[in-house]
Amino acid sequence: MGSGVTAGRDSEVAADPADRSGDGATAGRARAPRPDAGCDPGTDQRDTRYGRRASSHRGLLVVGDVVTDVVARHQGPLAAGTDTAAAVLALPGGAGANVACWAAHSGCADVRLLGRVGADASSWHERELVAAGVRPRLVVDPTAPTGTVICLVDTAASAERTFLTDSGASLRLEPADWSDALLDGVARLHLSGYLLFSESSRALAAAAVEAARARGVPVSLDPASAGFLRGLRVDRFLAFAEGLDLLLPSRDEACLLTGLPDPADAAAKLSRHVPLVVAKLGADGALVARSGTVVTRVSARSATPRDTTGAGDAFTGAFLAALVAGADAVDAAADGCR
Repeated sequence: MGSGVTAGRDSEVAADPADRSGDGATAGRARAPRPDAGCDPGTDQRDTRYGRRASSHRGLLVVGDVVTDVVARHQGPLAAGTDTAAAVLALPGGAGANVACWAAHSGCADVRLLGRVGADASSWHERELVAAGVRPRLVVDPTAPTGTVICLVDTAASAERTFLTDSGASLRLEPADWSDALLDGVARLHLSGYLLFSESSRALAAAAVEAARARGVPVSLDPASAGFLRGLRVDRFLAFAEGLDLLLPSRDEACLLTGLPDPADAAAKLSRHVPLVVAKLGADGALVARSGTVVTRVSARSATPRDTTGAGDAFTGAFLAALVAGADAVDAAADGCR
């Protein structure tokens, strides 16, 4: 790791991950007990869910954003120029951190996270990640504060959320923060798409992909934000994604990346660029596409949403945990929807 790094402690996985909403599921930020973890890293035991022998490489490495979410849950439209009553909470968040926490919550015994934070909140985020069963490697930025996202959640309108984002330190990751040793014992590398939205973190993502390819470690990518994708440009995103193993877009991101209005058509087209595409459709579940064809649709479970913040991240974390445990993409998508 480069200068300015405060490495997270190599703690054993702990209980009580921060509970965030599942894709299409009832949302919530209350803590939930962590289920029993799967095989310990380095073992060769049989996974009881999928009936397959576990690899000695059982780790999941997530590289992405760690931010502070300020969630304001209000009922009905915002009143311009005056007050709107809301319940306001400050919570640990970020797409990268959310995915890592949900992967640990879903039974992946060795989840690691590389991210960058400011000194203002580094200790808090580290404690929360360790408590969620994640082994954090947090680079402490010497000048920038921790990223902050204002999440406006209209609880009277399907709990849809709108983000106001100050990326802060999260997009200041740089190649010097990378170490190939982070891949030791890792079965999969997952990248948050937010990394692509600054030059320095995009360079780190490229370095991570190169190192993973050299070791034969599959790489997944979540586009992260339709709004930021428009600024990056679709062609630049697709050029980076070419040669990756798995893409996990939302409905809006899949349609934006292809110019197609139907998410099934969009997922199929994207799977000609990336071998496996899993499109997250919120209350409509998920689509799994391979080599230009949608191979299955997975239904979401019926629920009353209270807060959809982090719903796609919850899906991704559970999906990746299932892949590490030996599931195929269809079973993993069912885990994600659950």
